[in-house]
This record gives sequence, C-alpha cells and structure tokens, in this order.
Amino acid sequence: MSLNPTEVLVHQARERPENTAFVFKEDVWRYRRLAAEVEHVACGLAARGVKQGDRVALHMTNCPELVVAYYACFRLGAIAAPLRTAFTSAELGPLLQRLRPALYIGQTSLYENVRSLDIESPPQASCILVDAGAPRDRQWNVLRETSLTNLPTPPSDEPAVLLNTSGTTSGRPRFVTHTLNTLAAATDLICKHGGLSADDVVILSLIMVHASGLFRSLALARCGAPFVLLEGFDADAVLDNVEHYRGTCLLGFPAQYAALIKAQRSRSRNLSSLRFCTTGGDACPIELQEQATSTLGAPLYNLWNATEAVGNLAFGLAPGPNMRVVDEAQIRLVDNQEVDVAPGEAGELLIRAPNVFVRYWDDPVATAQTLKNGWYHTGDVMRRGEGNELWFLSRKKDIIIRSGTNISPIEVEEALIACHPAVKAAAVVGKPDPALGQRVVGFITLIEGAGDAVVDEILHNLAKHLAPYKVPEVLTVLETLPLNALSKVDRRRLEAMAREDNNASSID
Repeated sequence: MSLNPTEVLVHQARERPENTAFVFKEDVWRYRRLAAEVEHVACGLAARGVKQGDRVALHMTNCPELVVAYYACFRLGAIAAPLRTAFTSAELGPLLQRLRPALYIGQTSLYENVRSLDIESPPQASCILVDAGAPRDRQWNVLRETSLTNLPTPPSDEPAVLLNTSGTTSGRPRFVTHTLNTLAAATDLICKHGGLSADDVVILSLIMVHASGLFRSLALARCGAPFVLLEGFDADAVLDNVEHYRGTCLLGFPAQYAALIKAQRSRSRNLSSLRFCTTGGDACPIELQEQATSTLGAPLYNLWNATEAVGNLAFGLAPGPNMRVVDEAQIRLVDNQEVDVAPGEAGELLIRAPNVFVRYWDDPVATAQTLKNGWYHTGDVMRRGEGNELWFLSRKKDIIIRSGTNISPIEVEEALIACHPAVKAAAVVGKPDPALGQRVVGFITLIEGAGDAVVDEILHNLAKHLAPYKVPEVLTVLETLPLNALSKVDRRRLEAMAREDNNASSID
C-alpha cells in the first residue's frame, strides 16, 4: 500500500515511536518527536494565515527545521517551495516573483539575499528565521507555540512541492510540480528497488532543497532507515560519520566521490560497515567507480534520476553508466520523430509511471513539450542492453552532432581517461561550426606532476581508440572542471569556454 509522506510519518510515529528518524549533530530525532513537531508547525503555519495551495519558500541548508517544514507543508496542504542556497539575489528575485510565497522560512545569512529585493512577496512580516538570534516575532518558535487544532486532510493530487531545476536553454528555470501521490509512488520505488532496509544507516549530505536530498530523506522514512543529516557535503565529515555511526550506504555525485577517495587516502577511517554506494547526476567514469570501490571498500553503482521522475531506474550491477528498469515503469526509446528505435540503438528515454511529475508550475508550454500523451520525455539518450538494462549515453541537448553524425560526449570522456594515465578527469562539449554543425572540444585535468606537454601524446593515443570524427579537435587543460550547484560538470560554462579557444592544443 502506497503511503504519502504525511501518512508515512503518522504510521512510523504510531508503530515505531522511539525509532530514530534522523540524527543532526548528535541530536537524535525519534519519530514521536518528529511527528509532534510537524503537527505544531503545521498548526503554526495555519495560524499565520497559510492556506492549502499557498507557497512556502524554504531557504535553508540541511537542518532539522527544514525537515519539519517540508512535512508541515505536506500536512497542511501548503506547497513547499525550496530555494537553492547557492543562488544570488539576482537569481532569487525572479523565482520569488513567480512563486509569490505566503511565507518565507530561512536562515539569517541567506535571507540577506532576499531582504533587499523589490518584490511584492513575501512581506518582511511574513518571514520566519530559524537562527537563534532572529527577532522575537520571526523566530522559529513562533510557529511551535500555536495551540494544536484539527487540520483537515490535505488533497493528495494537488501540488505539494515545487522543485527548481537548473536553467533551460531559454534561461528560465522551471518548477517541477509533485503531488503527495507522486511523492508516494517515488518513495515506494526507491525503497523497493534502492537496496535499502530498516537495518541501514545512511549518511545524508545531499542538499535537501534539491530533489536528490528531499526524495532520499522521504524514502528513508518510508523504509524506516535512520539517517545522519549533515549540513552539506564535506568529505572528511562524511567519512568520520560513516565510521562513528557505522553507516551502511552513501549517496553522492561523481565529484563528491573523487573528494571522498582523496580524503580516505589522506586519513584512513574504518569503513567496514559500508554495504554499497550510489552516484547520480552525471555519468560516473568507470575508473572512478573502480577507485571508489577499492578505496571505500564498497561497490559504487551508477544511478539515473530526474527531478521529474525519481525511482524508475535502479542501479546497475556492473561498472559503467548502466541502470535497470524497474517493473512498475513503462519506458520507450525513440528517435527524433518519436518512433521507437531498434534494440541496441540509441534513443531518447520516455517514461510513464505514477511517480512522474504532474506539470511545470506556471509553464503550460514547457509542460506540453515534455509531457505528451502521458509520456515524460526525459531528454536523455540511452541504449537498451540485455533484458531490462539501459546504458546512459548523453543528455539529448549535450549530444554533439558533427557533419550529421551523433557523438556521445560520455564515450569520448571515458576514452580520454582510459587512453593515458596522466588524465585525471575529462569533459567534452560541442562548439558551433558553420560548416560541420559542431566540432568536438575536450577539457581535461591532469594528475599532479604531469605537464601540458603531455596533451599531444594524449590526443594521439586517443586517436587509436576512437574514430577520427570523435577525437576532440581542441583539448584544453584545466586545474579543475567547473561544477554547478549540484556538483555536476557545468557543461554550459565549458561550452562558453570552448568558443573562446584559450590555452588549447589540437591534433591534425
């Protein structure tokens, strides 16, 4: 039976009231405490005039108040609208204008980016700050001091959370709309196919104002698995907590695992409790998977998710960007004419399942382009392997088309890393070309001690592994690859750098 997040919390508080929901800085939150706190805050929101369907902006790093605020919104029927903590005032202004939240809940340091904005909402009187030093009328405790009242059961098919995606090609970020029903379906799939159980202890450093952290936290409550909530990602803190709490699972992005490997090699911890690790957000190079498995002592698996549809693909069991389609999901791989491709051929992934988002908030055009006849068009290109196996090739918008031929940047990136021991990391993008359509441009980071002179050798080695049209015509050495707020390689920034052609080497 599917239970939405509100029902999960009630169930856990009734059946396992003294079980640990999560730990934050050694403060243990048991289900009885969490459920009581959520009820108080939901009533507090109602007392401040927040109604079903109103948006509540959540602007915090990971903390107990953020966990409670999400559940309180779900309990009341208000719409949780998390804001990314890395955003500047210039980025937050347009988002808040579109959201028009009835209430803002945040941290004082982050509120500085909102207070000066010339926007209609939220008015300053409608702000709650969770810091201890906040003015009396804006303190978090104001929400907790309201007398409990009987709140109506919120609708399960109305918007419950708006998750902000990164900017699209139009430059306008989207709000992915999930309901309590889609959240319930997603958490069910994660619990059933994510390898988790109530016996696990998860170290959660994924940011909860992002889809990755939110969905994982909700799924862990559904499974009854306690988690250690960290304010954010810090490699040493993650590993220290694995050792201290005997953590069994880690979740993260490729760049974070690279940092974990470095931290563990620098100062070894006892990680024998780890059962497995998963990585998503970007394809993880096979070499990184192997290094993580060796260094952390637990296998690292690739996982695919989109904010619009979480849980349809389980992690694959072999190294590489492969996943397994879960039984509950319907998938198709189609060409540009939306015709199903033949087995083994590349095509865009389409998904139909009960966990798929319902629409983009206030954006009917984008919704119509992405949700067609019940199918979510992911924009990701995959190839079907044996049985229910899928291999991720590229984001559709990242595919490089040179002289009418499609080139997967991931294939070239993996070949770059494999062709020479000096290559530490690689990223490949397309550069507009009036004759060819696009040219292939590569970026690499090198191991310590390797000089730029090795670039020509790397390119010539690569030419032995790839067809000539796939070999980067320009290869640039960087100290580090640029990352976005989700720790993914920032391909848009690399595309801009590719157009500049600075400090590049090429092959004839």
